Amino acid sequence: MATLLHIDSSVFPAEASASRVVTEAFRKHWQEEHPQGTVVYRDLAAQPVPHITADTHLAGFTDPATHTPEQAAAFAERVKLIEELEQADAVLIGAPMYNYTIPSTLKAWLDNVILMGRTAGETQSAKGTPVTVVASRGGSYAPGTPREGFEYVQNYLNAALGAGLGLEVDFIVPELTMATVNPAMADLVPLYEASRDRALEDAATKARELAKRLAAA
Repeated sequence: MATLLHIDSSVFPAEASASRVVTEAFRKHWQEEHPQGTVVYRDLAAQPVPHITADTHLAGFTDPATHTPEQAAAFAERVKLIEELEQADAVLIGAPMYNYTIPSTLKAWLDNVILMGRTAGETQSAKGTPVTVVASRGGSYAPGTPREGFEYVQNYLNAALGAGLGLEVDFIVPELTMATVNPAMADLVPLYEASRDRALEDAATKARELAKRLAAA
C-alpha cells in the first residue's frame, strides 16, 4: 500500500482556498484509484510546525549523545517531519502565492525537512519521490506576462524540492484566482474559470496516474 503525504498551507479554509480545492480533488481521486493506500495529512495553517531555532539547527550537525535536553527535544520534532517525508511514496503540497512567494508555514516545514547529510546533499534519503505542488496565485506570473519576473513560488520550489531534496517535482497552477473578487480583474473571470477547470482536470488525471503507478510498483 502506498502512502500519500498531503500538506496544505493556505490560511483560508475549504472552498475559500483555491489551493485546498485542488489538493482535495487530487486526494479524492488518488484515494478512489488506490483505496488501500494511506494518507498522512498536515495542515500547516491550523497546526504550524516549529521554526528552526539555534538548538534545532545545531542538533542536526552534532552527535545525538552530546545534545542538550533542549536540542534533543527540538530535533525530535524535526526528525518526525523528516520521517514522514522519507516514508511517503508520494507528496501533495498546496502552495498558494503570498506576496510573491510561499507561505511562511510552508517555508518552516521545508527548513525542517531539508537536512544536509540526510535528506539533502549526497544522500537525499527521499530522492525520486514524486511531489505534486498546487501553486495557486491571485494573478498570473506565466512566461510573457508583465509580472513574469515576480514568480518566486515555482522557481523556489523547483530548487528546494527538486535540487535540494531530489524529489520528482510536478506543478498544477490555478491562476487569476482574485478575478471574481477584484473589480479591476472582472474581464479576466473567463480566464480564471478556464484555469480553475484545467487545474481540477489536471488534479484528477495526475492523481489517478500516480495512484496506478504506485499500486503497480
